Amino acid sequence: MLSLKHLPVSSFNENLAYLHKDCVAYKVDDINALTKIEIHGGVKTVYAFLQVVDDAKLVKPTEIALNNEAFEQINLPEGANISISLSTPPPSLASVKRKIAGNILSSGEYSSIINDITARRYSNMDIASFLVASGSFMSAPEVLALTEALVGDNVFHWDNEGIVVDHHCLGGVPGNKTDIIITAIVGAYGLPMPKTSARSLTSCAGVADTMSVLANVDLDDRTFRSLVKENRAAIACYDGLNIAEASKLISSVERQIGLIQQEHIASSILAIKLAAGVTHLLIDIPVGPKSRIKSTNEAMRLRKLIEYVGDMLSMEIDVVITDGSEPIGNGVGAVLEARDVMKVLRNKEDAPQDLLEKSLFLAGRLLEFDPKLRGGQGYHVAKEILTSGRALEVMNRIIHAQGKAPQPQLGHLTRDIISNVSGVVEAIDNSRINKIGVWAGAGQYPGAGLDLLKKVGDPVEQGETLYRIHSCNSTDFAFANSVVDGYTGYEISGRQSNY
Repeated sequence: MLSLKHLPVSSFNENLAYLHKDCVAYKVDDINALTKIEIHGGVKTVYAFLQVVDDAKLVKPTEIALNNEAFEQINLPEGANISISLSTPPPSLASVKRKIAGNILSSGEYSSIINDITARRYSNMDIASFLVASGSFMSAPEVLALTEALVGDNVFHWDNEGIVVDHHCLGGVPGNKTDIIITAIVGAYGLPMPKTSARSLTSCAGVADTMSVLANVDLDDRTFRSLVKENRAAIACYDGLNIAEASKLISSVERQIGLIQQEHIASSILAIKLAAGVTHLLIDIPVGPKSRIKSTNEAMRLRKLIEYVGDMLSMEIDVVITDGSEPIGNGVGAVLEARDVMKVLRNKEDAPQDLLEKSLFLAGRLLEFDPKLRGGQGYHVAKEILTSGRALEVMNRIIHAQGKAPQPQLGHLTRDIISNVSGVVEAIDNSRINKIGVWAGAGQYPGAGLDLLKKVGDPVEQGETLYRIHSCNSTDFAFANSVVDGYTGYEISGRQSNY
């Protein structure tokens, strides 16, 4: 038996166990490859990769140390007695090898793979192998099987609610935080909306990042469900909810290896929404040359795939294809996006009109899931709810119920990016704007990002500001400045601006 110790090391969802080279319970002298062990003593077996240390100050020969992820899972106090054994490879890895060879997997094989991922029997390298293998080709029935497996065992039920709605945007467009406005409008109308959202993966801010500027989004299952019932809507980061656990692990690896595949996106979105108890889902697919989805044909293929899986799983899905050719709103980054959202909800004259109109359009589509509304009425009902102040009232209730967040400061290091020519803004490169924002620190610091002062179609004079960079530390600020001079992301009067 070994004594349990917590080593406060985070390893991006990888379980690690540390043994001294002279461990009294396990011979580690001849270990020369990555070795997985089983750790016994808690309620359930924990799987971890073995690391060998020389320093007895870190781990004594009589101890086993677990990193943050593994220690949380074992759920035992330091000093508890622990036993270990070698772990055999998960049988489902044979199915991954079959997929690498180009085979179509059965629903049972996908279920086994996802169960082993959830149990942490897969390393991040194993998950990456699965992603690469399935990323080359997946049939529609395979996407259905993966979605069913990802849902998991914990599914929220909303009593006698016949219609439970949510909205998801496939992203790729800077700004575009319609979700928060939509949630307020739909909640004010009365349809229950358990809004599950994510933090930034590769963008300047996820919905959870922007909402966390206004309120606490790290809710547990019980609190989230209670707040939805109380206010008809709540917005939570799904990382804190006990649903679709394998999807979180897979998304983490996707971010590390930079692989985002449309079939995986569809499965993950639908699984999370199904686990949250959503019955009616609106999906927004923005299309633009510099967005995640670049062509209408690609969007239509994804739309049909999502509709097929939704039909097979008895989920009512409305998929809309929207303009993703330029940023939505003026702010890019959590604080600036939250500013735009509140301007729309407060009916301010300087609220971004593109964000306002897209929010009303999408909210109207969601409201029309209610059979009491005729087709086409949703937009007008949504607009009345917004202009009357009812949406703002609901948002204020949501913020108060979830806990108002301390207001982060906008980045104090700024630079105005000016136009070197006079003319008209003809195009804005979404990908470049997102990258400049990330380089400035957005996604890491809520106050970092870009404030867009000119949009497509706006006239601009030589020397006039196109946008303002905000950074929170000098390193990010210097890096953003070093790269923005190569290409600002703006095209003026058909000529590309290089300032």
